[in-house]
Amino acid sequence: MALLADILPEIKMGLASLLVHKLRSLLTMLGMIFGVGAVVAMLSITEGAQKEMMSYIDLLGVNNIIIEAKEAVDRNEIQARRAISPGMSFRDFRSIAENVPGIEYLTPRKRFKPQKVLPKTGAEPPILIGVLPNYLAINSLRMVEGRFFNDADNDNSAPVCVLGEAAKVNLLGFDHAVGKFVKINDTWLQVVGVLAAQATADSVEGLEVASGNNLVIAPLNTVMRRFEDSNSYLKDEIDGMYIKVKTGTDSIETSNIINAILTATHKDAGDFAITVPAGLLEQKRRTGFIFNIVMICIAGISLLVGGIGIMNIMLATVLERTREIGIRRAIGAKQKDIIRQFLTEAVLISIMGGLLGIIFGVTLAHLIASAAGWSTVVTTGSIAVAFGVSCGIGLVFGIYPAMQAARLDPIEAIRYE
Repeated sequence: MALLADILPEIKMGLASLLVHKLRSLLTMLGMIFGVGAVVAMLSITEGAQKEMMSYIDLLGVNNIIIEAKEAVDRNEIQARRAISPGMSFRDFRSIAENVPGIEYLTPRKRFKPQKVLPKTGAEPPILIGVLPNYLAINSLRMVEGRFFNDADNDNSAPVCVLGEAAKVNLLGFDHAVGKFVKINDTWLQVVGVLAAQATADSVEGLEVASGNNLVIAPLNTVMRRFEDSNSYLKDEIDGMYIKVKTGTDSIETSNIINAILTATHKDAGDFAITVPAGLLEQKRRTGFIFNIVMICIAGISLLVGGIGIMNIMLATVLERTREIGIRRAIGAKQKDIIRQFLTEAVLISIMGGLLGIIFGVTLAHLIASAAGWSTVVTTGSIAVAFGVSCGIGLVFGIYPAMQAARLDPIEAIRYE
């Protein structure tokens, strides 16, 4: 309480001094305002981008491994590849299932882009994929209607399917879909379930994940036996695999084993790609941390300039108020009282500049989000960091002018004109 009683008069005196020269005080704060605003805005942008990317990576499953076949674009390319590699096949699926430890679930995938779809839709036609029933568990999907197909449906090549949320709305509207039929090319499939809506992304490290809601998912045997792709000569036997490793298993190490197996069987043809969300997650965290540090350093230049401005104006203030300092010393003020007086003024400038900078930074982040369509997240951490740094700069850059004021000789200070 005694300390507060000593500081309160200094705060009142400092505020009175700042209000006497409003424009000068505002101009002095500009460096702090822009610096703090830049820190808050940059951190909010990077936090938003990182959060969005993390949600996409989480969509893939941090315990999952995704294998994608690199499809050929023309006959010449496929012939060149087939001279080296047989392409992705059920043989690869069996090799991985039999030789790789720590796998909890594993399913091949066969994907088709339908030529005809009924009911007709003006939206983007859904993609048909064939997978095993464990696809639901691998991707932690949730049903909102009906059920997912089972092993019996797959064994019997049953003409059934499960719709993604977007595919259901585009094809069948908002009514209940279970029991209704959709026609893919020349085959009718009965809808047995509808999946809950999933988060979507255009791509994650080149891996397409955007069609998660616009899918018609059928048993693998149904797709393999009832559908024929007009461009099948360009396709691998299967075009992908989804793998979920057991809890406690290192998915990155498991992916290295899978890569070694496929590289050997494909004779290093480079016709497949393996994506490990856990590895992407760690990479994004490192990249985000480095980017944050770089952005803070860049924004810190503005704060440094603001600190220099505070020192400059406080030195000018000491010269202007030399006589006042002399009178205070003459009536009993100690050097520490003078130091506290001018240090309080410097910190007040940085605090006020910091508060205005936070408002500026939050506003800037929202404007960027609206104009550029970026995701921004203003966190209390970014505000605390920016405000703390601004207060620290006011304290550091106010020490020298305060010391200069305290060292003035009282007699000479009173004579100063």
